Amino acid sequence: MNPPLLPRRHFLRQAAAASAAVTLARAANPAPASVPTAPPGIVDTHVTLFRWPFRRLKYDSTPALVAKLRRHRVTEAWAGSHEALLHKDLAGVNERLAAECRAHGGGLLRPFGSVNLAWPDWEEDLRRCHEEHRMPGVRLFPGYQTFDLTHPDLGRLVQLTAERGLILQIVFQLEDPRVHHPLLSLPVIDARPLVPLLEQTPAARVQLVHFAGNVQGTDLRALVDRTGAWFEFSRWEGNGRLGQLISPGPGGARPPVPASRVLFGSHAPYFPLETGLLRLFESPLDAETLHALMHRNARRLLPG
Repeated sequence: MNPPLLPRRHFLRQAAAASAAVTLARAANPAPASVPTAPPGIVDTHVTLFRWPFRRLKYDSTPALVAKLRRHRVTEAWAGSHEALLHKDLAGVNERLAAECRAHGGGLLRPFGSVNLAWPDWEEDLRRCHEEHRMPGVRLFPGYQTFDLTHPDLGRLVQLTAERGLILQIVFQLEDPRVHHPLLSLPVIDARPLVPLLEQTPAARVQLVHFAGNVQGTDLRALVDRTGAWFEFSRWEGNGRLGQLISPGPGGARPPVPASRVLFGSHAPYFPLETGLLRLFESPLDAETLHALMHRNARRLLPG
């Protein structure tokens, strides 16, 4: 008799735990003396608080999410708000997000508020995020927020965040369109209009979140070659895909994306946190690269 099949959820949990244990042990005791001996923590640059608008998620309460992050050695999480997707009162959304991050996590959560270029007074929302809530950055949700990257105010937003030293996170498709609510008709967000805007403002700290690039990879290549944009890998799907994108090709050819511009992002709680760990550990990365992806690159991008 064949042994019973292991449920997929149990398999993912066990595989992530085993891979993490092996890889963290390797990173904790590497050959080069320059690498720290303590097991590395993780800066997760893409988590989101409050309720996903269309169904309940397992870790959609902040205390539960914080506990989950800590179990997997996440020492800092950049947190947006699911309320920013559909709410019109973004001042209230940002105020609640800041209060939630203060109330839970003991400093683990860093709030990233949101502005909506389609609504009036978005510049005031940006000012409050920076000056009143002391947020390190803001997060845009084009598509859900009824604008795309051709909006005439986007260049102004890029400039203002650069002047304030803020990170601008631009979030692309959040879920597979095949499971969208029937009432939603979200456009595919084209990243190409970003290229000239970022060329004009080289000091801008812009991170593309849950971004895979187009099928041909031309927009990804343009963003890498012509701008200083940063990327997180929650949408880089496929066995070993992370390693394929950041590792040199045959003959030492340059990788599609420099590892120095890639950050850990889990898309939790919509995605299980273990999925981000699997993406990180399924590729044969050396200890220096692991440390860079897990926390060093995020420290370089973070203001101050």
